[in-house]
Amino acid sequence: MAADTVPTTEAERDARALHGADETGGHRIDPAEIAIGVIIGRTSEFFDFFVYAIASVLVFPKLVFPHLDPLTGTLWSFAIFALAFVSRPVGTIIFTAIDRAYGRGAKLTIALFLLGGSTAAIAFLPGYHSVGIGAALLLALFRMGQGVALGGSWDGLASLLAINAPENRRGWYAMIPQLGAPLGLIVASLLFMFLISALPAEDFLAWGWRYPFFVAFAINVVALFARLRIVVTPEYAELFENRALEPAPLLETLRSEWKTIVIGTFAPLASFAMFHMVTVYPLSWVFLFTDESPVRFLVIEAIAAVVGVAAIVVSGILADRVGRRTLLAVTAAAIAAFSGFAPQLLDAGEFGEAAFMILGFALLGLSFGQSSGALSSNFHPRHRYTGSAFTSDLAWLFGAGFAPMVALWLSSQFGLIAAGAYLLSGALGTLVALWLNRELASTID
Repeated sequence: MAADTVPTTEAERDARALHGADETGGHRIDPAEIAIGVIIGRTSEFFDFFVYAIASVLVFPKLVFPHLDPLTGTLWSFAIFALAFVSRPVGTIIFTAIDRAYGRGAKLTIALFLLGGSTAAIAFLPGYHSVGIGAALLLALFRMGQGVALGGSWDGLASLLAINAPENRRGWYAMIPQLGAPLGLIVASLLFMFLISALPAEDFLAWGWRYPFFVAFAINVVALFARLRIVVTPEYAELFENRALEPAPLLETLRSEWKTIVIGTFAPLASFAMFHMVTVYPLSWVFLFTDESPVRFLVIEAIAAVVGVAAIVVSGILADRVGRRTLLAVTAAAIAAFSGFAPQLLDAGEFGEAAFMILGFALLGLSFGQSSGALSSNFHPRHRYTGSAFTSDLAWLFGAGFAPMVALWLSSQFGLIAAGAYLLSGALGTLVALWLNRELASTID
């Protein structure tokens, strides 16, 4: 593909001019520069994610489902929560077409404004007492808008980072995009903690909870420009032209790469299931079935997320020493062991809750730090961009989308040990996928 045929937008040309990046390549980026853009982008997305997740427990059951008992209302809230993961592959399909027709800048701009707009719209959500069942329908619509936007916000920066990473530090650079999850959780948890502490309960439920959604929109705007700063550079365009990061037709990618997509979907199941088991689910259990204050638990969650940040960093060091496949297998086995006893700690008082969260985030960081894109190098270069995006969508859908709802229902019906069984199934899925895929062993070890 010739340079003058690469789709560009006015925004991309302006960004290139602003940063001294003309069509001949005036500006070159290095892995450290890419890493900054990746962290900013992922943190903004996960902040969005956790703002909604926390509201799914503390706000929506009372605002949207006040006519139901608290448990049933929370289960319905989690059902709507899952819609983003169901609609995310649809977003990938739609925005891949936009990418191919109008360029990466147009795709990313539209996707992030859709994400920000859907998030801001939730801030104006009327309650059940105002519009009845319409409140749930509007929430579902806005949540699907978030999911479609998340599918479209795939910018390939993680793949670009991996391509530019030194041979002996691939594990280190693989963990960098994953830092956005605990960082986003820390900010979201502390923001909700402040609002709950500072406001009377009636004010928080009336208007205080809406503030984080406005903050999420503002952060998305900042993240948009940070990510455009990278994707409009000549280096990224050169990779695009060489088909290393070119969006390929989805059907063609599925026909050619179905095996890699299937294995890539199930390889990170342990860490993706664990992701919700130590973030969204425990907040719902503690809020519904204990007398603990949500403020205190949000503080525990933020502290545990700091442990998660440290564990993700450690995962990068370990992966470069023992291999990503080995680390994924060991952590999946550790998560399986964790599932046998740890959920019961949520019923063991303050110390038990803290132990569950800190130990859980330590395991999550080690596993999640290397779970993303473990098979991206297995894709043919022509299909790497689209294949990686679609595989990520499916991994989140099967590994995490329904985890809070299923785990809460199981534990409410059969006790906390049942939630552990659900987590165990994810760990076994990862171990089976790693065992089956011999190519993975030769590629990422």
